[in-house]
Amino acid sequence: MTLFLGSLQLGLIYGLLAIGVFIAFRILNIPDLTAEGSFTFGLAVSARLTLLGHPYLGILAAIAAGAFAGSVTGLLQTKLFIHPVLAGILTMSGLYSINLLIMGSSSNLSLIGGNTIFKLMTDHFVFLPKEGIKILLPLFISITAALLFAFFFKTRIGLCIRATGNNEDMVRASSINVDGTKIIALAASNGAIALSGALIAQYQGFADINSGVGIIVVGLASVIMGELVIRKESVTLGLFSAILGSVIYRFMIAIALKYSPFPAYALKLVSACIVAVALSIPAIEYHRQLQKIKKGGKNRVNH
Repeated sequence: MTLFLGSLQLGLIYGLLAIGVFIAFRILNIPDLTAEGSFTFGLAVSARLTLLGHPYLGILAAIAAGAFAGSVTGLLQTKLFIHPVLAGILTMSGLYSINLLIMGSSSNLSLIGGNTIFKLMTDHFVFLPKEGIKILLPLFISITAALLFAFFFKTRIGLCIRATGNNEDMVRASSINVDGTKIIALAASNGAIALSGALIAQYQGFADINSGVGIIVVGLASVIMGELVIRKESVTLGLFSAILGSVIYRFMIAIALKYSPFPAYALKLVSACIVAVALSIPAIEYHRQLQKIKKGGKNRVNH
């Protein structure tokens, strides 16, 4: 039961990460690697403000910090014509030093004794169990974020972002500010990712400078797993499938560690294997369909 609850809680929190990755990779169609830096950026900002007695402000400031990081990446891409992958790496590298500065030159920051939003909610809603709060709060935040983004991508600027991801040249020919739409989309993407980091810091009670290492792979795997369950027929379904995929991914990690012969320190290896399998499913499906077509063609020839 503890395994189930813990995986569900983490899956919902990391669902915000998956939403951010979905926006960059699926809607804007840009391989943005800023996530590893912006996730830790949100985590560090949230932890520092929580220690100062402002956990709610820490959440809001983390979103703003992530949006700022995404904007920097967007400016590097659009104004300095730096390749999207390299722009993300540059921002991510710069954020490492900034995150250390925020955390007081320490690689770890403990929140023991601090009033996190989870603790405050537990004290306020005394009729709910502590584990229930850790599920309901991330569930509320992730669903609210998905609904807000679903509404946003139906607005004029949201439709311009979607069009930019589909056909940038056509959008540019229509006199739409493509640079502006990219910057806004990357800011929104990394704002959601930083929010995930902010919640993780207050959920686990500490911040670690290496928390964002490999996080982009986790987000991408969550998006793909969600799309395997819910076909992406609309942006709204895609956003909610990202959350579902994050929960599924967390369950897979937990089960793999619990019932496998690997020790706890093999988490990264197990995660990499699961992600590799998840990323290869579309290719496996493609080859399966190709073999079916070839077999059907041979049968027609024989007849």
